[in-house]
Amino acid sequence: SIVFWREMVANSDGTEEPAYIKVSRGEENLFIWCFFLAIAQWAIDGQEAYDWVQYLYIDDPISSLDENNAIAVAADLAHLLKDQDRLKTIISSHHTVFFNVLCNEMKRALRYFLAKAESGYELRDTTDTPHFYHVAMLKELHRVAKTGEIYTYHFTILRSIMEKTATFHGFSGLGEIIKREPNDEDGELHARYVNLLSHGNHSLFEPVDMMEENKRIFRKILNNLMNNYRFNPKLFP
Repeated sequence: SIVFWREMVANSDGTEEPAYIKVSRGEENLFIWCFFLAIAQWAIDGQEAYDWVQYLYIDDPISSLDENNAIAVAADLAHLLKDQDRLKTIISSHHTVFFNVLCNEMKRALRYFLAKAESGYELRDTTDTPHFYHVAMLKELHRVAKTGEIYTYHFTILRSIMEKTATFHGFSGLGEIIKREPNDEDGELHARYVNLLSHGNHSLFEPVDMMEENKRIFRKILNNLMNNYRFNPKLFP
């Protein structure tokens, strides 16, 4: 663990102890990140103490940071790495904004995302898939809607995309983009379906099949979303 203190203070018995400073998790991560960047720079420069370093692995360095700091960290990291060829680097993250800033800054880098496959999980090259994770997931929902391979966890993915869409367009929740009119009975029903089937007692990764009626409603909700909030049609053949 890491502790911070401002100065030593005297106790009543004449001993001294540090006056500890409480910091947030985000502040602690930034402090550690500064040390890491300094050491990484020495390794890139070939400093004697670090000339043995050949690889860097960075796992989600923006945990507990807001998006402004996530963007700043991604930009600084890209600036540090993109013009050097001494170290090979792997960066992993689940933060879509951080990922996209890195993609834009480091255009020559190989880019993959972890996707669910029939036999488990696989790395897919994002050159064949949109760089935005939510668009990649929307492509997957579009595919299963056409093939009929719709499982309960697809409602969870759909809910996540709709929540992001609602936030981006300034609504207070996904219900407002499903129920577009005050007396929209279909919208009210669809909102209940999304809430129910995305919070059921089903494992997120277990392929629980749905009844045909639920599949029909899933397709209608998805089609309404894509028609009302237009995405690039070239991505959805």
